[in-house]
Amino acid sequence: MSSQIIVVTGASSGFGWMSAHRLADAGHTVYAGMRATAGRNADKVTQIQQYADEHKVNLRAIEMDVADQDSVDAAVARIISEHSRIDVLFHNVGHMTLGPAEAFTPEQLAQIYDSNVLGSQRVNRAVLPHMRAARRGLVVWNSSSSSARAGTPPYLAPYFAAKAAMDSLALSYAVELARFGIETSLIVPGAFTGGTNHFANAGKPADTATAEAYEEFYAGLTDQVTAKLTELEPADADPSEVARAVVRVVDAPYGKRPLRTHIDPSQDGAEVVNAVADRLRSDFYERIGLADLLHPQTV
Repeated sequence: MSSQIIVVTGASSGFGWMSAHRLADAGHTVYAGMRATAGRNADKVTQIQQYADEHKVNLRAIEMDVADQDSVDAAVARIISEHSRIDVLFHNVGHMTLGPAEAFTPEQLAQIYDSNVLGSQRVNRAVLPHMRAARRGLVVWNSSSSSARAGTPPYLAPYFAAKAAMDSLALSYAVELARFGIETSLIVPGAFTGGTNHFANAGKPADTATAEAYEEFYAGLTDQVTAKLTELEPADADPSEVARAVVRVVDAPYGKRPLRTHIDPSQDGAEVVNAVADRLRSDFYERIGLADLLHPQTV
């Protein structure tokens, strides 16, 4: 596989950080998108530059706030000016929450939805015109195993709802981009309570009075959910496997990339449910005479 020009959103930590480094190690030119490159993430910019210099790879940080269309547009314009193309877009931005659904204000849900769903729409609107013009590209989405289907443990509702919406959006984009020769692939990680900051930095409900009311019948459930998910996770669960899966998808031959790749050591059942749902989706497209949309077409 030749070197690709890749954009990774939300690359200041977690799966985005790991994936950006792994993709660069694999020989690709990687732009690690993040907010506040001159502020709270300035140290991450320095670390990325040091890693690139030390390992002789093409890895660089770029200011990209997915909540700000101007920021996204400026980042994409810079990349296009430097390379005239973007080959791969990895939607990784996501913000977890922990707490009873009722205790999150509508404004909080809107913020979470904005980060996990609208942010990907902003980036798509900046990147996809270039991919469509090239009649080639790959859009990778970082979904979540329990969010849309299967286990769905309690107290994660805002995050799950946003991730489920993102998963649905990705499937719609997949068929609408296929005739432009653009591929879609969803990465579906499990909980991975260790090795990332998702649980440690999870958002909490703003309505503390309502959250406290739930303690009458659900005392300690927030900690219990995290503890039980940790118990399900094998001792050797490695979140960097997600990054390696991203590299495998990017490096796979055009037209042969999987629609979904599950990396879930806890086996919450999402892989089984998704297999059925995706098969029924394919069958439906066959029945309505649009089966060609299930695969990217060489234009």
